[in-house]
Amino acid sequence: MTADRETLDVYGRMAGDYAAMVHRERNDRHLDAFIKSLPARARVLDLGCGPGRAAARMAEAGLQVDAWDASPEMAALARERFGLEVRVAAFDALDAEAVYDGIYANFSLLHARRSKMPQHLDRIAKALTAHGLLHIGLKTGVGERRDSLGRFYAYYQESELAGLIETARFEILSRATGSEAGLDGVEAPWIVMKARKVD
Repeated sequence: MTADRETLDVYGRMAGDYAAMVHRERNDRHLDAFIKSLPARARVLDLGCGPGRAAARMAEAGLQVDAWDASPEMAALARERFGLEVRVAAFDALDAEAVYDGIYANFSLLHARRSKMPQHLDRIAKALTAHGLLHIGLKTGVGERRDSLGRFYAYYQESELAGLIETARFEILSRATGSEAGLDGVEAPWIVMKARKVD
């Protein structure tokens, strides 16, 4: 597993706090749009599922959900709170081929090194079926740095992220931006994109 150890340690110590923060968030329009864009009984991967709230919503909507997270503590919370079977795995463990109709990577890949993003997107494209959907959420900005809690972050400009996604053989269907405070209490800008795999 190549996930950042310091970041995992933070999530291990603060899993309950993070779960409480996620539970308070009521704006699920991007998740709802992702679900509605998929066929009934579609197979999806929640890549970096955290405490499992989104994966549980997708399962309730009738999707076949695989949930992954690199944090054992987050995986345990998702199992305990939602009865989810969560695989403890890092992004680079993804080696499926044409398995998923959708992959939901909501503010998870921002913990991967910028140099690794093209490889992660290629793995995602390979794992998706023809015309499969990708949801990705990241914080916008420049460079790489750790927050006050010690978590590693990679930041992207909107045009840069769009270029990476298109290079990985996706057509961008929608994008949205906003700003909100995270676990560290700092207000930060973000971007969410939905894209379709093209062959």
